[in-house]
Amino acid sequence: MAMSNGTEAEYEVAHGRPKAFYENFDRKGELQHQTHYCPGCGHGIVHKMLAQAIDELGIRDRTILISPVGCSVFAYYYFDVGNVQGAHGRAPAVATAVKRSRPQSIVVSYQGDGDLSAIGSAEILHAANRGENITVIFVNNAIYSMTGGQAAPTTLLGQVSTTTPAGRNAANEGYPLHVSELLATLEAPVYIERVGLGDNRQVAGAARGAASRGESGARAGFFAGRGSVAVPDHLEDVAGGRAALGSRRDGEDLSARGPSRSHKGGPAKAGAGNRARS
Repeated sequence: MAMSNGTEAEYEVAHGRPKAFYENFDRKGELQHQTHYCPGCGHGIVHKMLAQAIDELGIRDRTILISPVGCSVFAYYYFDVGNVQGAHGRAPAVATAVKRSRPQSIVVSYQGDGDLSAIGSAEILHAANRGENITVIFVNNAIYSMTGGQAAPTTLLGQVSTTTPAGRNAANEGYPLHVSELLATLEAPVYIERVGLGDNRQVAGAARGAASRGESGARAGFFAGRGSVAVPDHLEDVAGGRAALGSRRDGEDLSARGPSRSHKGGPAKAGAGNRARS
């Protein structure tokens, strides 16, 4: 690159478009370099982190992404990997079948809060309990965003939605479902991580989580997050068997701290001794 004083300098591109993305996103007739997500949504950030992790690990030819029903239903338009579209809430069941039939593949289930914590609650619970060797990324926006803003199982107390116009009330709609805490009571999951995408500091922390490596022998990881989420870099065969879960506790302000991680040889614990606030 020529400089004003006539000298030449070499520059290395530090950040660019991940190769795990398609060159053009053909879902739209115009602006094919952009995703369809709303401004401010964390899905685009999580997509880029996942694509970068796939590139860095060199696993694009082995990765199979299971797309959900929800805002990220069109993930197969973006990721240049193997893609399977699951029925609503059934992504963990589909991921289980894919992994068992193609054991050398890296299988990633990508889901939102309505898909995973509502209609898919049985699928994620039993896949986690079996310790399936898959990675699940759970992006929790605490609302049914695509269908008009209805309350979800993770909607916060007092949060206004089209179905809770006066705010969520525990006496009427029950308490928010803490998915990561729930799954951390199981024996099989060994890695749970919470991250947020609310500001640059949180995004940087999430990126650091994506760059870490797992221990050998790890099995499945499952995750929940408020406003954003997890990025695995794992993946069991490549990095010794890590599955990552990103999540933010309902109502918790993560701006003052980095991501919370649990990575052990035994059961994963999600914030043991530090209860979520609603």
